[in-house]
Amino acid sequence: MLRKPLLITSLTAVVSCGLMALAIRYGWLGDDVGRGANFCEAARNTFVRQPANTFSNAGFVIAGLLIAWHARNPSGLSRQMSTAIACLVVLLGPGSAAMHATQSELGGHLDMTSMYLVSAFALAYALMRSHGTPFVPVFVAGVAFGEIAGLWDADLPVVTYAGNVAFGLMLIAAIVLEVRIRRRGEKSANAAYAIASLAALVIAFIIWNASKTWLCDPHSLIQGHAIWHLLGAVSAYFLYRYYASEENAQRLRMTLDSSHTGSSDS
Repeated sequence: MLRKPLLITSLTAVVSCGLMALAIRYGWLGDDVGRGANFCEAARNTFVRQPANTFSNAGFVIAGLLIAWHARNPSGLSRQMSTAIACLVVLLGPGSAAMHATQSELGGHLDMTSMYLVSAFALAYALMRSHGTPFVPVFVAGVAFGEIAGLWDADLPVVTYAGNVAFGLMLIAAIVLEVRIRRRGEKSANAAYAIASLAALVIAFIIWNASKTWLCDPHSLIQGHAIWHLLGAVSAYFLYRYYASEENAQRLRMTLDSSHTGSSDS
């Protein structure tokens, strides 16, 4: 029987992907202005301008559904937080596809907004656990920060858009806070998940840059930017697993001590 996280996330996936397919088919996002053309793949004269960079975003939808499937079981995350993460990861898929499928200006905005949602979540959740900061105001402020930064229309080296700088700064701040949480020893989580998430993101970023220059083959269906999408989905999934593995360290120690005492008495 489907439980709430999987049901809500599945509905999010069906509705968002369905609306995006209709928007692409009927041109609701506007004309092709070449947005995203700097990510190597040559535009095709079809409804989907960049097929590899578009359909690779299915990785985010799959990752979101896997998160929701795992969230059926109790973990260090509340059911509400697990569902929120799953839905946000799903929305990265159609959000990014909007730009690569249409190369429209609005599609580009949807792509960036979906990224701000995830980075703002990571920052707000880290601040909530490290400093007791209310989640919602920080999350809203993070998304607003990304949107405002994205208004700066400048072609920047390495990161391309000012919005990418905002996205990166929020993620870096979240990583720093997560390290501080671990060092305080108040919570215990499986570090292997965090390392896997960060490693996938770093490798994805390297490929993301290389695919714009020496790794670029415009007419190939194997695109470096598509690999960035797939590794980004892997990173998001393992980040969730890190959150879900988190336990109160004091309670965990008491449980282990109790188990050890019971074993000694038997």
